[in-house]
Amino acid sequence: MSKPRAAPSIALPIFLLVIAAIFAATAVTFAITFAGPPPRPAPVALRDVAAALRGEPLADATQADLILSTGSAPTARANERPDRNRDARLRAMIGGGQLRGYYAEPALGSSGALRGGFTLGWHDGERWRVVRSAPDRLFRHWLLVTLGGMAAAMLAMALIAWWIVRAIARPLRELAAGARAARPGIAPPQVDGPREVRALSAALNAMHDRLAGHADNRTAMLAAIAHDLGTPLSRIAYWIEQLPEPARLRAVADIEEMRAMLGDVLRFARDERHAGHVTVDLGSVLDALIDDLASAGAPVTIELGARALVRGDPAGLRRLFANLVENAIRYGHCARVDWQVGDAQVTIRIDDDGPGFDPTLGDRLFEPFVRGDPSRNRKTGGAGLGLAIVRSLAEAHGGSVTLCYGTRGGRVEVILPRV
Repeated sequence: MSKPRAAPSIALPIFLLVIAAIFAATAVTFAITFAGPPPRPAPVALRDVAAALRGEPLADATQADLILSTGSAPTARANERPDRNRDARLRAMIGGGQLRGYYAEPALGSSGALRGGFTLGWHDGERWRVVRSAPDRLFRHWLLVTLGGMAAAMLAMALIAWWIVRAIARPLRELAAGARAARPGIAPPQVDGPREVRALSAALNAMHDRLAGHADNRTAMLAAIAHDLGTPLSRIAYWIEQLPEPARLRAVADIEEMRAMLGDVLRFARDERHAGHVTVDLGSVLDALIDDLASAGAPVTIELGARALVRGDPAGLRRLFANLVENAIRYGHCARVDWQVGDAQVTIRIDDDGPGFDPTLGDRLFEPFVRGDPSRNRKTGGAGLGLAIVRSLAEAHGGSVTLCYGTRGGRVEVILPRV
């Protein structure tokens, strides 16, 4: 058998993603910096301005950077100042006449071009011909190329990052789902993925095995205690037969209570263990349970609903709902059972006409040995394990149980996943 290949670290794809992002951003920046035009309006040659003032045709690119008009004399725009030297050069190139110019940037030595904004006017003897630089556009071609390149790089890196993140998150989601589905006797599945995820999955399985071992030891210990206590209880029951009748009856009742408490504890421990799950018709389980209780004279009714198939242990499900129905009868004087089938789950409701549940206790009622009745009288309640068993069984079937607080009666809702 070949040795399995070591899985890469979860840090490797993240590191590669960062390196790729830096490389892509740098490459785009260098490409735009060295290949693109300057990020400012192109300079306009003095000869082109002179030709525009004379009314001569210009190249399309130059024409787009100028605004031509005739009529009144030119006026300076913001940040434009007169410059006699450039006026003289332009007047000489035109061939005389009156020329008035305003410039946003100072003269650049012997450069034969105008940079930045400018407003020029030439009077041909009859009228003023005015040439202005076009207003600077926010989104010039250079800026559009820059933004387009960066957007393309970001989109490409985002798609790659999304793919890598999903590949990293998938085993983590599987690990979380396995941990949520883990129950006594059902270990979370081993998850494949990066080295850290596989190590975490193995540690989670080891922890589950340790907890399952503790639960098995606890169940074995409780069974041994119940077995060992059975013998002295039998001897005590034998000796109390010699007591007077009133004392004997009270002693027998105490012994039966002790045996019932031991039975409750053992059932609680056994019900936490997972039994084999099969497809179960939940309606048949509930109908049979209610029919048995009604035949014994219990005030219980059922409202049949749509067919509901679940995965579970039939005996465990019957015990779950038997505990709830018996509690409703004991504390609420009757029990009404119905269910609703949803897209992915079944909601079973058990209602009664009792005082309801104490909101101050809340979910503590699901804890072992916690009772709504503060007394320890078994005539008004058991050992406080009924709801603990219910929650244990519901969670073992992938479901949940909720106490509903209303103004009339009590309601318990059990939610189980559908097949």
